Amino acid sequence: MTTSATPGRRVLIVGLGISGIATALRLHRAGWEPVIIERAPERRKGGYFIGLFGTGQASAKRLGVLEAIGNRAPPQSVAYEVDRGNRRRKGLNFADVPGEPRVVMRGDIENALFSALPEGVEIRFSTVPTRIEQGDRGVEVTTTHTKTGATVTERFDLLVGADGMRSTVRNLVFGPPEDFLYPLNYMIGAAILRKPVSGYNPHDGLIMAEAGRSVWIFPFVNHNPGVLFSYRVDDVDAQFRRPRIDSLRKAYGPKPAGPLLNQLFDDFASADEYLFDSVNQVRMNRWHKGRVVLVGDAAWCLTLYSGMGASTGLAGSELLGNMLEKYPDDIGRALVAWEEKLRPFIVDLQADGLKGRAFFTPSGEAQRIVRAALLRLAGSPVTRPIFQRLMGNMQLKMRDIVVQ
Repeated sequence: MTTSATPGRRVLIVGLGISGIATALRLHRAGWEPVIIERAPERRKGGYFIGLFGTGQASAKRLGVLEAIGNRAPPQSVAYEVDRGNRRRKGLNFADVPGEPRVVMRGDIENALFSALPEGVEIRFSTVPTRIEQGDRGVEVTTTHTKTGATVTERFDLLVGADGMRSTVRNLVFGPPEDFLYPLNYMIGAAILRKPVSGYNPHDGLIMAEAGRSVWIFPFVNHNPGVLFSYRVDDVDAQFRRPRIDSLRKAYGPKPAGPLLNQLFDDFASADEYLFDSVNQVRMNRWHKGRVVLVGDAAWCLTLYSGMGASTGLAGSELLGNMLEKYPDDIGRALVAWEEKLRPFIVDLQADGLKGRAFFTPSGEAQRIVRAALLRLAGSPVTRPIFQRLMGNMQLKMRDIVVQ
């Protein structure tokens, strides 16, 4: 059945993150009237480390926000490989990371996109979808205010689920989480530190990689660094049955933490904004159904290990707007064309992200030894190209999927 877009088209976008705001910006430029709903009571402005690769940079530039996003990469920053006794040796120079990513915080991208939104775009906080019904004339959505319980039912021409890995839109339209979440049996915790790590230059990066667990410190220009904990688990559910800091301390035991880890634990425990979650890819055979489409983590969560979540969120949103503009009178055809172009790219990135997981957090002692050997390759100009090839397909991360 062919669906048709009519003048004055309204689109409901669920989620005020990178993918949601980018979609609203692009579709507004294509003549749509976006309404954004967000579960949180207010907009988040902070966030953890993000590498914005060529794919995302290209879309950000066309959306007019690349310069506002900026680049927080410190000049000539070096990441030290450290252990619990605070013994250190020079590791990877961040300037040598393949793909030349911009080093930013999640909030840098969201703030730039939000500032670019026209004033007339309606945003409703503390609001979630609770019923979604599709028909020939559009998609009927009931939304509920989480504080008052008040409900509103409206008709839209299109519904975009940009509400993350545990998408409510996906649950209501496509099926339960267990049908689409592919667990990797890893946990991550991320936050911004209250101050630079004691004994190090504010622009130094740190990596503590042990069998089954790691800690990364990402430096920023003119900002306190970010911390990322990543560790392997057998029982994911158990990690959520106690305070997050208790799960972290247990995961990095029973060895004494030492002063370095203790500082990082304390800062994570006191952080106003943090991420503590299990690591899952989202794998779906189809990202759209009728007039409902998923973008970003809701559709294809690549995980932090791929480094491409923000970039594909931007590119996927821009491409969606392009296809709706190309087929203005046939939403169904636009969504099919969008998915046909984007899906092979995402599938390749998901496979590449699984390889990157071993570099972020070696699953065992054998992987830790291999990882250390790879880093030695990175330290020499002669063998650095070998390291870069082993790091994964960086050409993927530089690909401008929207125009190619």
